[in-house]
Amino acid sequence: MTDDVPSTSPTGDPVPDRGPVAPGTRAAPFGVYVHVPFCATRCGYCDFNTYTAGELGGATGPDAWATAARAEVRLAAALLDAGPAQTVFVGGGTPTLLAPALLASVLTEVRDAFGAAPEVTVEANPETVTPVLLDALLEMGVNRLSLGMQSAVPHVLAGLDRVHTPGRAVEAARLARAHGFAQVSLDLIYGGPGESDEDWRRSVETALTAEPTHVSAYALVVEEGTALARTVARGETPAPDDDVLAGRYEVADALLTAAGLPWYEVSNWGEPCRHNLGYWRSYDWWGIGPGAHSHVAGTRWWNVRHPAAYAAALAEGRQPGQAHEVLTPEQQCAERILLEVRLAAGLTLAGLPDRGPVERLVADGLVVLDSDRLVLTLRGRLLADTVVRALVP
Repeated sequence: MTDDVPSTSPTGDPVPDRGPVAPGTRAAPFGVYVHVPFCATRCGYCDFNTYTAGELGGATGPDAWATAARAEVRLAAALLDAGPAQTVFVGGGTPTLLAPALLASVLTEVRDAFGAAPEVTVEANPETVTPVLLDALLEMGVNRLSLGMQSAVPHVLAGLDRVHTPGRAVEAARLARAHGFAQVSLDLIYGGPGESDEDWRRSVETALTAEPTHVSAYALVVEEGTALARTVARGETPAPDDDVLAGRYEVADALLTAAGLPWYEVSNWGEPCRHNLGYWRSYDWWGIGPGAHSHVAGTRWWNVRHPAAYAAALAEGRQPGQAHEVLTPEQQCAERILLEVRLAAGLTLAGLPDRGPVERLVADGLVVLDSDRLVLTLRGRLLADTVVRALVP
């Protein structure tokens, strides 16, 4: 699971006027996600709920977003009986496009409502990272920086429509470490247009020269409605090949493990991101911002997507939820399997509705049993969806 908001939302029931959950609902362990929907440009593969200035046409900008986000934080605080937030994650979009004072105002509202979280992450485009920005983030209480590197190879970056220059992400990571960020993460994408095996190896090895504490590596997915999907449909760009992607994953795993960054989730290596662990362990979180998703006490909801609609709802004193659903015990069990099985810690066997498939999965070399847990092998990580389909009734 990524920390960004997809551009489309599922269907669901209307959110009650009083809010998505009843007043006094207990939320723990608890995290806060803040979605910043602004980008300087749109990458061809991206289907997240983000907008360039041209797409917004001046309708709703960062000031209105920040005002609305602070109002939603107050709404969350009024409804929840939440313990102190364990994590805060600011994603996007490009959060570091915001004026530092605006971002600080939202993080201050979160801290006032839910206490100072031990882990506060902000995503950043490498081109936006400067000493002045890093000092401002540290002053806000941010202690973890996540940088979108994607590749170290110029023609691969160009194929992904990434605007930062090769090497800039490594420079930004080193600068962040020098400024006192104890945790710095780099995001990579494999399988991009024109990428060779050697290109991918070079990207991973280059990322490691920055000595990150965490690396995420995701296979390129051709999402419907994106510019990439249109070029693939026209035959101008080849679709990613599953066998090639599997080989790239194995290269990443070998290099990252050898560098002292062991896997802890299928697509993540190194010092775990506590916020994302909360997703995979089905903890509670409230998503602030346009299109943001939330999950509290077995209820899931998602906000209206457009920044103008989001800001208008909160300006009028209305909750910004677009729809919600109350998860049945069967759905909660299926989600636990889907998410927990991705972790290196493994899936607890207790509560599995049917242990019948486990023996076959072991025989097929997809999982091993570690005491009371089922853990994916390397082959199982490559075929995680197959494991989930076998385990979910």
